[in-house]
Amino acid sequence: MTGPAAYLGFLRENAAFLSAGVLICFTSSYGQTFFISLFAADIMRDFDLSDGDWGLVYTVATTLSAGLMVFAGGLTDRLRVRQLAMVAAIGLALACLSMASVSGAAALTTTVLALRLFGQGLMSHISAVAMSRWFIATRGKALSISSMGFALGQATLPIVFVALLAVFDWRVLWVGAAGLVLMSMPVTLRLLRAERTPQSLATEASAVGMDGRHWTRGAMLRHWLFWMLIPLLLGPPAFGTALFFHQVHLTDVKGWDLLDYVALMPIFTIVSVSVTFASGALIDRFGTGVLIAIYLLPFAAAFVLIGAASSLVGAAVGLMVLGIGTGAQATVPTAFWAEYYGTRHLGSLKAMAVAIMVLGSAIGPGLTGLLIDKGFDFPAQMPAIAAYFLLSAILAAAAVLRARKALTPQIDIIGA
Repeated sequence: MTGPAAYLGFLRENAAFLSAGVLICFTSSYGQTFFISLFAADIMRDFDLSDGDWGLVYTVATTLSAGLMVFAGGLTDRLRVRQLAMVAAIGLALACLSMASVSGAAALTTTVLALRLFGQGLMSHISAVAMSRWFIATRGKALSISSMGFALGQATLPIVFVALLAVFDWRVLWVGAAGLVLMSMPVTLRLLRAERTPQSLATEASAVGMDGRHWTRGAMLRHWLFWMLIPLLLGPPAFGTALFFHQVHLTDVKGWDLLDYVALMPIFTIVSVSVTFASGALIDRFGTGVLIAIYLLPFAAAFVLIGAASSLVGAAVGLMVLGIGTGAQATVPTAFWAEYYGTRHLGSLKAMAVAIMVLGSAIGPGLTGLLIDKGFDFPAQMPAIAAYFLLSAILAAAAVLRARKALTPQIDIIGA
């Protein structure tokens, strides 16, 4: 059976697992750049920080969280999702409470580190690894559904919390964020009450990767494919984050009203969500090999379009194209690691990729900010950023074309 009936059947049969993935992704929002940046003006005012100082705090904290993710991410190979999700939720809730009371630049850096580690890093990683391990033949579909948690958070939380900032002190809102994290915990436990352990999944039907092997982290790091994909892993988080981080600067240079520019974000979100579902279906049908080689091209085109745009209409077109790349980013890289390296050690394998992507999200704002201080405004940097994406895509295409010959057919575990 195919078509809408089959899709609805898939949702019905796996509702608990998929809902847990969505909820965990949504809860990661409190450690994501789009949420933390809502409070940037208040943080800089209360801590007497310049834009450069705040950028430095954010870069240092995010870089440190990337290093910790290399070790923390491997816990998904040994602990149940519901156990590790509780640890991450408690850590994230405590980080939100710390944000409500923190004083001093050093303590602020530590708090942002915790937000990034438990939110952006660990909770996102938990959801992605769970979907990739629980579903094989329908992995793309499962990842596209769970990633809706990110889209839901990005679409709702900024509107709600910006409105609340007009009424409440910003620190009070971080207490509210901690409360929302804690409220998610019993729901996650309920949804995953029948979850199987990583060990049982590995024993029952884990999927192999290239050459029919269950790749370990050490084996992956000794293999040429991983290193050829590092530019691809760095690009979207580095420069996608920078685009949102410098949106005030961008609109000022372009002469656009910030509110008008932000009003374009629903268009970006709609395209991103649509492509996320489409890319999930394409992964299940064709695998990730072709998609991993081409999904950076919309990023390159988007930065060319936004850099050259003289009006908000041009910016809207650029953001729509960016949404194509962002939608594919939500599913393609995660599915790639499972398909090419297997699922038995997926937690520790993907932890390396997550660490690189988190590092990218630290490098991007810092590097572009430094260039802005040197007199190169962000739009002027965009052609070079587009060239980076294009070269990374070419490198990835060459690598995957060589590596895909070593793949073997896979079967499903949970999904149908």
